[in-house]
Amino acid sequence: MIIAIDGPLASGKGTLARALAAHFGLPHLDTGSIYRAVALSLIKNVKSLNDKEAAIIAAENLDMSGIIDAELRTAEVGAGASVVAAIPEVRKALFDFQRNFAANPKGAVLDGRDIGTVICPDADFKFFITARPEIRAMRRLKELHAAGDNITLQELTKQIEERDYRDANRTDAPLKPTETSIILDTSDMGIDEVIAKAVGVVNSQTPSQ
Repeated sequence: MIIAIDGPLASGKGTLARALAAHFGLPHLDTGSIYRAVALSLIKNVKSLNDKEAAIIAAENLDMSGIIDAELRTAEVGAGASVVAAIPEVRKALFDFQRNFAANPKGAVLDGRDIGTVICPDADFKFFITARPEIRAMRRLKELHAAGDNITLQELTKQIEERDYRDANRTDAPLKPTETSIILDTSDMGIDEVIAKAVGVVNSQTPSQ
């Protein structure tokens, strides 16, 4: 069973993906982390995020070992991930990495921005998780401040708006739901309610053993 979960930053897709993976005993891949890793590599090597050649090299030689998760969760790296993700050659380099993970015999849960449309178009279940921009900004701000990042709400809101625009308007694999995606707006929902709805969808459409 493959579950594809797409959505913009701080919509709740990652939390839902981890919960579904744990509930159904499936491996989970946060595909955004590999794009963040590419951006982090550029930042650490003092390369411009718009340096296409450097971004492609980083993607082709991606090594997730030794990367501290906290390094991937900063606002700077998150914004950088959106920039490098708009480069078609970077997406191509990371395509096999994601497809191989999804080919796990047990199945898998993947979350990102093009899982249902590109990486796993034949996924058994496709969810598109969204929320109002101001809600997402407040959620992300709490996470960043807890991690010691002092970005302001105004700066973060601007980053989110810019990222939403890039993700939705890039020519290669833009962020969008598929015709069969189940859309969940989490703006006014608690995480337990979101998880319960998603689990209910999967259970209702999965044949009993």
